Amino acid sequence: MHMSDCVFCKIVRGELPSFKVYEDEDTIAFLDIRPVNAGHTLVAPKKHSHNIFDIAPEDWAATTEAVRKLAIAIEKGLNADGVNIAMNNREHAGQIIDHPHVHIIPRFKGDGLKLMPQRIYQDGEAEASAGKIRAELLR
Repeated sequence: MHMSDCVFCKIVRGELPSFKVYEDEDTIAFLDIRPVNAGHTLVAPKKHSHNIFDIAPEDWAATTEAVRKLAIAIEKGLNADGVNIAMNNREHAGQIIDHPHVHIIPRFKGDGLKLMPQRIYQDGEAEASAGKIRAELLR
């Protein structure tokens, strides 16, 4: 996808409406149009890339700092009991818009939301997984 067709780039350029809550030189934040809870906010770099795998380090740094500021504002402003911060990368991880963005979801006691299901490692599985990750970091 070219940035001219990207929904989030169109929001950055003001070509599509949004409920913007924050903007600085490098990032923009706006309410998700299909929120998990009211106040569910998306934080994105203004510069187009696709996901965590190709975002420039400086754009990632700016985005995560905006996420930190907004998480505080969302918790205090909405009197939330906490926040979930999440990012989906690639289609099979749930990424719908092909532009990096971080979700900040305000959480409230008793809201009924569940976290990802967890399991226990099988024998040897943790060691094998850790070894593959460490080997990739040495490349």
